[in-house]
Amino acid sequence: MSGTRPDHPRRPAPIVGAAPQRPGWPEIIAGLAGLAAAGVLLVFIPADRLGPVAFGLVVAAWSGVAGLFGFAVAAVLRVRSLAAFNVRRTTWRWMLIGAAWGVAALLLKGGLILAITALTGYEENPQGMYYDAAGGGLPAFLLTVLFLAVLTPIGEEFLFRGVVTTALLRYGPVIGALGGSVVFAVFHGVNIILPAAFLVGLIAAEVMRRSGSIWPAVAVHAVNNAALPLLVLLTGATAPA
Repeated sequence: MSGTRPDHPRRPAPIVGAAPQRPGWPEIIAGLAGLAAAGVLLVFIPADRLGPVAFGLVVAAWSGVAGLFGFAVAAVLRVRSLAAFNVRRTTWRWMLIGAAWGVAALLLKGGLILAITALTGYEENPQGMYYDAAGGGLPAFLLTVLFLAVLTPIGEEFLFRGVVTTALLRYGPVIGALGGSVVFAVFHGVNIILPAAFLVGLIAAEVMRRSGSIWPAVAVHAVNNAALPLLVLLTGATAPA
């Protein structure tokens, strides 16, 4: 096989069956559609029957499961290596860098939420069910940590950074990081969490881009999510009104 076409001697011939090197718009659409489809199931969960602790645990688990489902839908669209989604090995150094940026993101988003609350007087927390779950006793607390600090970061990072941001990076680092972070924030709902989610998503996107791996971004996300159940443990905090 010469690698060129006879009629175009300077044009390389396409490699038959070559897998695309990164996801594209079909994967973005399929992945987000899968996430939205999984979200519809929440409507059928009887929150009043489960009680606040059990319902909080279900929602906490759903965030990660739905993200992984969306990622799976996108990944099977075209067969390729998971490395195309930046799911590849990294170093402990990059994991520590991700955790450090997670702490920075936690502090920055805390200041951002306080500023928005002071300016608008808006205090309703749409994540109150997580406080209920974390405050439901030791087993519920441990499950909340597992769901929020392990399962959710993996599921959401695989989808929003591994699929969405990676696909948009074809248009450059600015559009890739900003675009993926906007989508990530919007899927958290139009509420006080939206700007904080955008900030965390932006930092996670840049950490992934620079490290070349999804796992340091997972570390950013995990540090931020672990703060909520730890806040309940250390202070006995309950869901804000």
